[in-house]
Amino acid sequence: MKITLVRHTEVDEAYHKCYNGHIDIGLSKKGEEDAKRLAEVFANVQFDRVYCSDLKRTRATLAPFSQAKNAIYTEILREKSWGKHEGKTFDAIIAEGEIEYKDFLQWIYALDGEDYELYVKRVEQFFLENLVLESYNSVLVVTHAGVIRVLMALVQKLSLEEAFYIDVPYSSYVVFDTNVMSFNKVSLTAIK
Repeated sequence: MKITLVRHTEVDEAYHKCYNGHIDIGLSKKGEEDAKRLAEVFANVQFDRVYCSDLKRTRATLAPFSQAKNAIYTEILREKSWGKHEGKTFDAIIAEGEIEYKDFLQWIYALDGEDYELYVKRVEQFFLENLVLESYNSVLVVTHAGVIRVLMALVQKLSLEEAFYIDVPYSSYVVFDTNVMSFNKVSLTAIK
């Protein structure tokens, strides 16, 4: 099975480089235009199944796709919840003075919200325990950068810190081939 993973298109600038998690934010004007261009890229691609995070930014990304009418929208594909830290940048969280950055794992576990191990398990179960058992040839998944990074970490045996530094731009996509358990490229393709 080939799973095409698409990161949602650009959100409003106020939310760039923030821990957005479950905040239900929409797309910027550029994001809306990029969603239309992404839909054109995949206009002639047949997918056996389409899954999408249920948050507004992913739903709006998928909306122009002809494949959207048969999509399954699910909270399983949401980004990690950051609780009270959602919508804040790293610098804003540091400025609050409650948390000090010592190293990557300490920081991730210190932030509020969904337990990181449960988040990783959620991604692993969806893709590597449930979806791979289906008999589809081609699946489209519209989701978030964190979900894509976690899946890449699991498949490529990367640490979560290494995966966190993988560039997953807005409007980018990558194909995961479950037959060989690899991605088509190390870097993601972003629409122009």
